[in-house]
Amino acid sequence: MNRRAMYISVLLLVSVSGMVSVGEESNPELVDLGRHLYFEPRLSGDGSMSCASCHDLNQHGSDGLSLSNGYPGVLYFRRTPSIYNASRRPLFYWDGRLSGKDMPTLVRDHISEAHFMQADGRLVLERLRQIPYYESTFKEVMGGEPSYGKILNAITAFVSTLNVDNAPFDRFIAGEDDALGPQEKAGWALFNGKAGCIQCHSGSDLSDGLFHNTGIPTNPNLFQEPQRHITFRRFMKTFGVPDYRSRRFDAGLEIITHDAGDAGKFLTPSLRNLNDAGPYMHNGMMGSLGEVIAHYNTGAGDLPPLNLNEEEQLDLIAFLKSLKGTPEPVVVPEPMEYEERVLGEN
Repeated sequence: MNRRAMYISVLLLVSVSGMVSVGEESNPELVDLGRHLYFEPRLSGDGSMSCASCHDLNQHGSDGLSLSNGYPGVLYFRRTPSIYNASRRPLFYWDGRLSGKDMPTLVRDHISEAHFMQADGRLVLERLRQIPYYESTFKEVMGGEPSYGKILNAITAFVSTLNVDNAPFDRFIAGEDDALGPQEKAGWALFNGKAGCIQCHSGSDLSDGLFHNTGIPTNPNLFQEPQRHITFRRFMKTFGVPDYRSRRFDAGLEIITHDAGDAGKFLTPSLRNLNDAGPYMHNGMMGSLGEVIAHYNTGAGDLPPLNLNEEEQLDLIAFLKSLKGTPEPVVVPEPMEYEERVLGEN
């Protein structure tokens, strides 16, 4: 088995370490604790940012940027994917480097990674223990004082509720024929037929969970903005890319597997709720759905051209817009103040 095949097979194994137990994600008290933590800036190194800073629930679970910002003083080199329906994905990150079966590890990566929130777990715990709500709620809901693992599981429980399944397309599939109009139905037929989109965008989340080279050009800001270039270099060095000093493009999966055949391959994104979630692609190089369809229409990377006429492209865009659902509203918690604790108090 080559390195790439081994990498994929290992990630797809069910991970049990740190996972939320069956049923925990439906515990409303645990979910509510996770909601507070999702908006808690004390989980970042300097206390200035929370999970919601990049995965803004008022910005379709993303940040609306072509390339995301990271921890203060850091700029990242890829786009922030939406948090909605994340719990259903088989792999995480554009290069698929973490298993979708272990979201607590993803949460930990975001809290501790220098590019994201750059927090020391020990410091985070001490901060939370100075707030009576957390000290008492962890004991009531999770049976003990705050711990790093409990923080990860609580946030996972909350994120696992951020699912959207009420799009017009969902109602159409469920048998409500008039949920889609004539143009949207024509687009659905193209999606399944001439355009062949379903070959990569299949399943309930409209992603095959695989990697493809779709010929997206490098975002010039990756090398024009020194902070992004530094972040990119550090990332590649961490993953053992031998030419990290001279690399001038984001090779995606190849960076992780070190297999040249994986150069330019990125994880197929979900198509849900994408009509308001631009810019698009792993590096935000497409500003509209029209640009995305035009890119694929002329041939994209390893994919053949769609050869759609103008009317067919508009039909396909109309269908893609029918994949937008309405998330349940989430109330942002009020900020909480530190309170003095008595020395020796448990």
